[in-house]
Amino acid sequence: MKLNELLNLLPFYKCKNAEELNIDIQSIEMDSREVKDGSLFICIEGFTVDGHLFAAAAKDKGAAAILAERDIECDLPVIIVNDTKRAMAVLADAFYGQPSQKLHLIGITGTNGKTTTSHIVEQILKNHGKKTGLIGTMYIKIGENVSNVKNTTPDSLTLQKTFRRMLDEGVEGAVMEVSSHALHMGRVYGCDYDVAVFTNLTQDHLDYHKTMDSYRQAKGLLFSQLGNTFYHNKPKFAVLNNDDPASSQYKLMTAAHILTYGIDSSSDIMAEDIKMTASGTSFNLKTPAGTKKVEMKLIGKFSVYNVLAAAGAAAASGIPLDTIVEAIENLQAVRGRFEVVDAGQDFTVIVDYAHTPDSLENVLKTIRQFARSNVYAVVGCGGDRDRAKRPVMAEIAATYSDVPIFTSDNPRSENPEQILKDMEQGVMGKDYLKIISREQAIFAAIEKAEAGDVVLIAGKGHETYQIIGTEILDFDDREVAIRAISSVRSGGK
Repeated sequence: MKLNELLNLLPFYKCKNAEELNIDIQSIEMDSREVKDGSLFICIEGFTVDGHLFAAAAKDKGAAAILAERDIECDLPVIIVNDTKRAMAVLADAFYGQPSQKLHLIGITGTNGKTTTSHIVEQILKNHGKKTGLIGTMYIKIGENVSNVKNTTPDSLTLQKTFRRMLDEGVEGAVMEVSSHALHMGRVYGCDYDVAVFTNLTQDHLDYHKTMDSYRQAKGLLFSQLGNTFYHNKPKFAVLNNDDPASSQYKLMTAAHILTYGIDSSSDIMAEDIKMTASGTSFNLKTPAGTKKVEMKLIGKFSVYNVLAAAGAAAASGIPLDTIVEAIENLQAVRGRFEVVDAGQDFTVIVDYAHTPDSLENVLKTIRQFARSNVYAVVGCGGDRDRAKRPVMAEIAATYSDVPIFTSDNPRSENPEQILKDMEQGVMGKDYLKIISREQAIFAAIEKAEAGDVVLIAGKGHETYQIIGTEILDFDDREVAIRAISSVRSGGK
């Protein structure tokens, strides 16, 4: 694509060294290490790195032009705009042929449940005969091919590249997690969502958003960005949790068709007559297309909410009720989400990503419904993140478990001892254990567990690393739990 064709999409800009703009652009890059001959290099000023400082490196690697927010010393054509992030979204969308407009795109936002809900939607789409793509916390997935992802929701350039790949590989339906950070930072500008789903809103990320009002508003951008125009051949839907108060605000923020779901409030899609056991959950799924009995392997009320959200997204996508129910009944647990670790022990070990007060409480309440004896909760709080939730999480662990064990969970640049002191403020006068080493904490819980007990290892779920200082160390809760169980069974107890 020619540089001048791309620039025609930007209403206002200044040019330096602009004698020749009729040049071929072979790629658009924001990482100077990825630049190749003919690249347009976009300077993005981030929290820790300023792309303007790498313009010279981009030129040396063959960049054909630079897009920047300020004048830089460079003899390449330099296009100066007020906001390179906004401009990048516009240019990437055009350069890759507006791929999200050609996909059936479903975006899912909320504090908890995004990952599980997205995987449920993906499975329903597959059952409907569609090749799928998925973007989220765990990975980017195109068909059955998986690649790593740095953020839950990548930047706009990576997204448009990925959508293009999906289209080229025959994907028809794509599902993605949409984080509040991504919405606030404009990473999803240019994404043409057909269905936007809201799971729930509870305390998290206040280190970034500062207040719950700001956090709520950021999530709502997904629904306001569905647009204000009715395309009857491609209708837009907002699928909202009617049991969460934030939905009343989101209803006002969107012009899209609204489909509600819930358990406690009268909704378009509901779960009625819910029955839970240690091996699964059953309920009657009530929808505008009829009511069907569901018997699924997933456990817990939070799992029912995730299924209802996914069923809403599927219904909004025109998928028949029978197909939806069949997919739900064949679901397996998502990695690191209420995942049972079975190494032949006579007690239960569960690994879960629960890292917010609400998700931890939900998981522990669910465990309490089937636990026959003691519940051990290994819990930590991340460093350089929302400090206000630390005592709350500790209090929840102490309230709903018999033996809370406080430990490290990605302390990053903070002293883990200080993180645990923050947690202890929520459990003054209560019994608990404090073990800074996460490995030792997991071993301690498993060594103490007896037949019929339940050990919850919370906070990291699918993650296979620990961030301590600036180091990223290999660490997988499931592998550590298996080693601990093996040690106990071989007489280490």
